Amino acid sequence: MRCLNVLFKKRILRYINLTDKWDYCLNFDRNLQRNINTMKKAFSIFTFSLIITLFAWGQENEQRHQTVLDEVVAVVGKNIILHSDIETQYLQYRMEGYIEGSSSTIKCDILKEIIFQKLLLNQADIDSIVVGPVQVEQELDRRFRYYISQFGSKEKLEEYYHKPVDQFKDEMRDMIGDQILQQDVQAAITKNVTITPKEIKAFYKDIHQDSLPLINTAYQVAEIVKKPPISASEKLAVKEKLLNLRTRILKGESFATLAILYSEDPGSAKKGGELGMYGQGELYPEFESVAYGLKEGEISGIVETEAGYHIIQMIEKKDEFINVRHILLRPKISPYELQKAAVFLDSVRVLIVNNNLSFKAAALKFSDSQNRFNDGIIINPNSGNAMFQAEELDPKVFYVIDKLEVGIVSDAVSYLTDKNQEAYRLLQLVKKVAPHKANMTQDYDVIQKAAINKKKQEVIDDWVIERAAKTYIRINEKFNNCSYFDTWQSK
Repeated sequence: MRCLNVLFKKRILRYINLTDKWDYCLNFDRNLQRNINTMKKAFSIFTFSLIITLFAWGQENEQRHQTVLDEVVAVVGKNIILHSDIETQYLQYRMEGYIEGSSSTIKCDILKEIIFQKLLLNQADIDSIVVGPVQVEQELDRRFRYYISQFGSKEKLEEYYHKPVDQFKDEMRDMIGDQILQQDVQAAITKNVTITPKEIKAFYKDIHQDSLPLINTAYQVAEIVKKPPISASEKLAVKEKLLNLRTRILKGESFATLAILYSEDPGSAKKGGELGMYGQGELYPEFESVAYGLKEGEISGIVETEAGYHIIQMIEKKDEFINVRHILLRPKISPYELQKAAVFLDSVRVLIVNNNLSFKAAALKFSDSQNRFNDGIIINPNSGNAMFQAEELDPKVFYVIDKLEVGIVSDAVSYLTDKNQEAYRLLQLVKKVAPHKANMTQDYDVIQKAAINKKKQEVIDDWVIERAAKTYIRINEKFNNCSYFDTWQSK
């Protein structure tokens, strides 16, 4: 129901990531776990480019044909579906290379999917579910920050597509609002769905062996971290430098120019320190508390966050959103302290190698990371468990552990923490799982996720049948050959 049936070459792949139809439509290459997050990122970029292409394509056609013929092909409650909606989606499938079967069959499936979306919107109206403009703007800003990061700057994105970001947002705003509503309704439909171990076993037993996804080599890695301290004199020197920059700005020098020259935030420095629109809760709390209190053009004093020390200038404030410039300076760790950290970890490694101390005990006793309470195990942020595919690991980590045997501890290696601080750590390859087909012993969480998504899909399928019977639905006679539609239409 939620995805074109022609795309499902393996049954299990129907039950992945139901909240976003494209996530599992794109992941039909029999690799259930390895590609699930990288494909999301890649498809987000592709989808955006495709939307932009379609906008341009539509404008070009409008210029060529002053009168564009269109017609209503279906009515769902108070929502209508146009012939152009189906043709646009069909064009998108063709561009993505996902066309199998006749065009009429594909378009039937597209119409079925759009009707499902309209049923969700109709239900949102019935249940008085609304999406506030702030929520829509936050989602738009979140997406466009990501798109802009892929192009390198807002200006490059606008230059490439010959259209300002604000115009893109205007064209996408209603679509984003509808998507949020659909997600909210769908989440409400499946919120009480749970699954038992017995059901998971039955689901696995019912899967044909040829349909089981291939799980690539996976690694479990532990670490012992040593974070060198930053001296008080270094912190003081950074604050003095920042105060000097603030004084120069107050005397008339350009904040943007000084940000380009001195700010250590690589993302905003090249844009004169400008961050773009952010909503509450999206920046460091200490940063926000000061920034929201500034007036337009006003410059803050020194603000300390996990990233370092800032001065902030307010550009504009719109409702709950702010756009500011900032200059960031980070205190540096001295080479002497870094060397001390490396030497210390090397001595810890000697204790482990000589069996005077286990890696787990050493992590608990010496590591500066919170995972010391979990034997030093590094958690995969993508899956929430302790196993990593090769491409999910930091390349520097993979380069080290790929040369290790299970249980062996590396020499001290340098790295940047999640707060961009220089540090050293020891790495241990705890476990290495060879490529294999998914099984209950090694991949229970993967199978559990697929099983509960299947159950959610069944609940959604039942809801569609029930809701369609209670909703006014009329479908153009051109689609009379589509299966199931005769039972959906209002008599």
